[in-house]
Formats: sequence, structure tokens, C-alpha cells
Amino acid sequence: MRRPAFYSRSPRTLPPAADEAAERADAPASAENAGGGQSLQAAPAKKPGWQPGRRSFALLFLLSAALVTGAALWMPRPGAKALTQKDIDAAVLRTLQTNTLPSPAAKAADIIRPSVVRVVSYGEEKHTPEAKTQKRGRNIAKGKPPEAPNDGEAPGEVERGVGTGVVIVDKGVILTNLHVVAGADKIKVTFYDGLEAIATITGVQPENDLAVLQAQKIPDDLIPATMRSTADLRPGDQVAAVGFPFGIGPSVSAGVVSGLKRSFRSPEGKQELGNLIQFDAAANPGNSGGPLINMDGEVLGIVTAILNPTQQRTFIGIGFAVPIENAASAAGSPPF
Repeated sequence: MRRPAFYSRSPRTLPPAADEAAERADAPASAENAGGGQSLQAAPAKKPGWQPGRRSFALLFLLSAALVTGAALWMPRPGAKALTQKDIDAAVLRTLQTNTLPSPAAKAADIIRPSVVRVVSYGEEKHTPEAKTQKRGRNIAKGKPPEAPNDGEAPGEVERGVGTGVVIVDKGVILTNLHVVAGADKIKVTFYDGLEAIATITGVQPENDLAVLQAQKIPDDLIPATMRSTADLRPGDQVAAVGFPFGIGPSVSAGVVSGLKRSFRSPEGKQELGNLIQFDAAANPGNSGGPLINMDGEVLGIVTAILNPTQQRTFIGIGFAVPIENAASAAGSPPF
């Protein structure tokens, strides 16, 4: 997706050398204007010293000397052992054994993290099994008893659910799941830098459980995610899910694509989703609406559901994501 260009806010200033040159160029003209077209004083005589030709010759001489010296250093010395592929392999292996490198999932998470937001919906408290599970998880994360009531919140601002969103346009356009924000009286998003803002729903795609949000305030340096086509995605490809399970995060879990073009029916049987990416990276309530990414930090899909034959609404090994082609079209900007 094409992004708007960023321009520096700093005023343009000339370097000191350019300033001096500009002053010297303006000085004769100013003197001529002051004298009615006649120069007030003669141009100063050139100072003795190196002429431009001598200076160029000296620089050329120094450059040639440096090249000769470098070539001499790189020339094999008599009796020295030439490097072989075995020597190079041994050096690389020694480096890998003595240096701890970040995992692919860690590098991918670093790329996407500035584009991930926490989404909280407020309104009357829901009493569905999923809402109760989310509430217990949030209470445990806050160090409260699992069944502790909501307290310390203003009337009409009961925290109904927590989900995740991903910024796809740097003007504050956010993708998330429709079930995260449906029926909310107020929606609040928290950006990577801690900025909190009210968001409004600007578009929905119920058939894919998707919603598009517009934040009313955004950070100055908001970074949108990069989206990647799933046309060449295959089972076994590495992926990671980034989000706020039970409100804790941003959290990262890694796994692989375990299937494509899957279907999922909600436990209540109210809706069936199709053409889904199946994955085994851990996802729980709160991950909904978050990005499923490849190891380059590019968004492949939006996490939308987990499969569990019980009513626990917790992860047992299979999650589903809406392909990014469908998700981006919900925002009116299909990327491919």
C-alpha cells in the first residue's frame, strides 16, 4: 500500500560554507549598488599559496599512494596460507556459537509492534460465556480474584471487552474484529507510545467479522503496518500472532500455518466464516483483531477465532485468521 510522503518540519538552512560563499557573491553587487554602478574599491589581490592546479595534483598524488598501500596490504604474503571455504565455514560457525542472535519471531515482532494497538470497548456489561472468560482473565492479570466485580469505573463505562487492532494507514485507520467493538457505547484505543484516543467505527464487513476504526488522535510518528499477499502462503510457513490476550501485552506467540481455506462456525452457530488461515500460534480472547504476521513483520491476516470443543474459550492449538486481502477490502483499500 502506498503511504503518504513525510516531510521534515525543520527550516531549511544553508551550511556555513554556502553562507560564506553567498555573502562573498552579494558583497560586490551591494558595493556597486551603493556607488551608483561604480565599484567602491578594487578587488583584493590573490593571496600567495597553492594554485588550484597544484592542489588537484597533490590530492591525486595522495589518492594514488593510498591505493598502492591498500593493494600491498591485501597482496598475499610469501608463505602465508590462503583462505579456503573450510576456513570461512569454521569462522562463521564459531560466530554463531559464540553470539546469541534474535529469533525470527522476535525480529518480526519488533517490526510490527509500533503498528499494534489495544482496543477496549465500554458499555453495559455483557454476560455471555466469552465476556465472562475475558473478565476473569483481566482480573487475574490485574491481581484480582477471577470473579471480582468491575469497580472504580464510571457509570456507563464498564469495560466490556479487550481486543487488538492494527494500523493500516498512518492517518489512524485501524483494522480489528467486529465482535470486539459491536454494540459498544465507547471505544478506546491505546497506541504503542501509550497515547490513548477515542475511536469510531467507520466501516464493517460482517461476513468476515471485520470492523474499521478511525482514531480521533494519533501519535506524531505513527507507523502503519505493511501488508503481504497470501497468494504464495503455504502450510508450514512460520507466522506469529501479536496482540493483547486477556488485556496482557503486547504479547507475541509463534507457530506455523497449519492449513488454508478453512471454515469456522461460532459455538453459538450464529455465523460461519470461510477462506480462513489456520495457524497454531497461541491465541486467546484479546488476540481478536490483532495481526498474524510472517517473519518479515508483514501482515498476512487478522486473528478472528479459536477452535475449542468446550465452552472455555481458551486456546487448545487451532486458531483462524481472515486473509489480509479480505481485511483490507473492508477498509476500502484492497492492497493487491
